[in-house]
Amino acid sequence: MPSSHNIQCRCGKIRGVLTPTHPSNRCVCYCDDCQAFARHLKALDALNDRGGTEIIQVPPSNLKFTRGAEHLACLRLTDTGMLRWYSACCNTPIGNTPANPRVSFVGLIHTCLLGTSQSRRASFGPVTMVVGVKSAIGKDKPQSAGLVSGIAKTMAMIIKARLTGAYRRNPFFNPETAAPVATPTVLSASELSAAKSAPR
Repeated sequence: MPSSHNIQCRCGKIRGVLTPTHPSNRCVCYCDDCQAFARHLKALDALNDRGGTEIIQVPPSNLKFTRGAEHLACLRLTDTGMLRWYSACCNTPIGNTPANPRVSFVGLIHTCLLGTSQSRRASFGPVTMVVGVKSAIGKDKPQSAGLVSGIAKTMAMIIKARLTGAYRRNPFFNPETAAPVATPTVLSASELSAAKSAPR
């Protein structure tokens, strides 16, 4: 059984805990949207040297914010994009969720997970999915891996949450209205263009 993992923004105002969960999905995403999110926040520590973001996909019901949830903020790269959560206090990337809480999963970004790559491996296993490689920085692109199995794991989380009703326990959404706990802001065309301007 994997161990619980602590959640914290850089300045410590937001804190939480992620309880053991199976399945979880540890991946690295090189897509230009994930890169744009990090660059817009000026959170370049969320990216590796090829522009990849390490993401842990888990059920939101296993995540509990113990302090500072009022500091959560949310943006969308476009008006139909995923909800991208971060800390308003220090611009730490937190994670990504669908806009519909009934589609119940969150991709937590490693910048909010305390510990090291080794401790994340102990909690969530090795990286098994590598996606978005066409947008990686540099000519020699990383090799894509694990897309089919990764999608299967995510679908298993969503289906399980619907069957058990766990989708209602989502710290990113109001349980009564199903609205996001922070009103999403949508990047302007110029902001998005600037965020996507990166070496290739």
